[in-house]
Amino acid sequence: MPPTRRGTREPTAEVYDSVTDGLKQLYSSKIRPVEQMYKFGEFYSPIMNDGDFDAKPMVLLIGQYSVGKTSFIRYLLGRDFPGQHIGPEPTTDRFIAVMHGKDDKTTPGNALAVSPNMPFRGLEMFGNGFLSKFQGAQLDVPLLQHVTLIDTPGILSGEKQRIGRTYEFTQVIEWFASRSDVILLLFDAHKLDISDEFRNAIEALKGHDDKIRVVLNKADQVDAQRLIRIYGALMWSLGKVIKTPECVRVYIGSFWDQPLQCGEWSRELLQKEMSDLLNDLKNVPKNAAVRKVNELVKRVRLSKAHAHIIGHLKKEMPAMFGKEKAQTKLLGNLEEHFLKVHRAHHLPVGDFPDVTRFRQCMEGHDLSKFPKLDTKMVESMDLVLSRDIPRLMAMFPQEGTNDSGASSAMAKSISHVGSNLNAAPPPPQQVPSYQSQPSCGTPPYQTQPSSGAYATNYPTPAPPPPQPTPSYSQPPPAAPPPAAPGGGPFGDPSPHVGWAIGPDDKSRYDEVFRSLEPVNGLVSGMAVRPVLERSKLPQQVLREVWNLSDIDRDGCLDADEFAVAMHLARDATNGQSMPAVLPPSLVPPSKR
Repeated sequence: MPPTRRGTREPTAEVYDSVTDGLKQLYSSKIRPVEQMYKFGEFYSPIMNDGDFDAKPMVLLIGQYSVGKTSFIRYLLGRDFPGQHIGPEPTTDRFIAVMHGKDDKTTPGNALAVSPNMPFRGLEMFGNGFLSKFQGAQLDVPLLQHVTLIDTPGILSGEKQRIGRTYEFTQVIEWFASRSDVILLLFDAHKLDISDEFRNAIEALKGHDDKIRVVLNKADQVDAQRLIRIYGALMWSLGKVIKTPECVRVYIGSFWDQPLQCGEWSRELLQKEMSDLLNDLKNVPKNAAVRKVNELVKRVRLSKAHAHIIGHLKKEMPAMFGKEKAQTKLLGNLEEHFLKVHRAHHLPVGDFPDVTRFRQCMEGHDLSKFPKLDTKMVESMDLVLSRDIPRLMAMFPQEGTNDSGASSAMAKSISHVGSNLNAAPPPPQQVPSYQSQPSCGTPPYQTQPSSGAYATNYPTPAPPPPQPTPSYSQPPPAAPPPAAPGGGPFGDPSPHVGWAIGPDDKSRYDEVFRSLEPVNGLVSGMAVRPVLERSKLPQQVLREVWNLSDIDRDGCLDADEFAVAMHLARDATNGQSMPAVLPPSLVPPSKR
């Protein structure tokens, strides 16, 4: 009789409507009680709710400033999204969750964190310092019916941006990474350095190696020979950070809505690489159910190891006196106790948490207040791994394996993507040889057509007619027309006029200027050109920006002139028109 009763209790999977529904019920009935008993959420990831299981698949984009993260999202969506700001300088200063909605609107981070139907309740643990830098952008785009895109702030080199943050950037990245289905690491073909904070962010992705896709963006702006060298340099840099025996998959392309600007050999390569990445993204909804199962299994294994560790340490504590001293001694020899738990319960070493992080979390808790190890609850977690989840997957084999409908719907939602791959390339530009390339001392609009950053696309203006040399018998030449206020060709402002570029903006522009590797304090027009083109301004506007910023008319920019160019480009992206002459307030003090 008992076998019959036990046989009627076991088949519980028949009440599940889907894999997601089954996972929610298994977690709430058998896993969450263990996590709450041993305070799992205070050590690792917050306790999950139904919104975490019902959430759409997430695609997380990470990279340094101005590598094209926001442009990549716009490329996938086919339109702008609320809160978007694209520019050559570091622009995105917050985490933006791009989601589906009937109307275009933005939602503050605090509202998202308390919304019961959103998967962001766990972000409350980072406090208002982070939530004030987090927002949601909702718009009606078919792609967002299948996935949610997470845009992140650009990472600067050095300590500058880390000091100004009111939250732990790497911890937030780790939270999003644990809930994301795909993680895109974007690199710029002109900027392969990995800063300290970027290194820490990549190291925080440990354990999610199967989700990482590396994207080498803006690869059409270099020739084939340089592209091969850049690819090798990127793999060398990644090998020092992602310490795995396998090579990471690197997709090469230029992910924006402009035609590829490269030769035929590079064009064919980039088209195939970009198509491969798009095909990978199309399979994200199809694999969503399997991904949720995989993440829950990892969480159950970690929770099981955590319960055994707490139970073991609790067992080593004295019953009456000297508890504080005993806890200090236990935490000091934590590696030894981890080894004892591993041997006693035959737990895989890979399921154990990081020793240092566990010790830091445990220092804020009292071991004596934890309950003893509940073997029955831990055994029920073992049954989830060995019986319940395999049975659940067997009941719904179509989810994650034969679900072609999700892939086809996803493919249809991004059918507009890639239309620029087959577009006709721009007309070839004449590349001057090394013998004819002008130096910085040559004005950009004389007989050399390519000495300026944008002079190659426009005809060289005709020289002014020669002026007769006046003799003593001739009357003096007429006075020139009045210039801008202050006199001089650029206004020559009074020394008392302040500079419109503030110290914070100047500091950011100097960061970009140094990344261009100036020679003798100068960068050429061809080096500046890719930076300014990231603003996606028309060529005519960019030519005006160049003409106004190249104050010395030497075909190159120093740090102050570069700051002027960046400032003018930002004003133009905000809808301001270009002035006819450089205003006195924009003339650098060094040029007055």
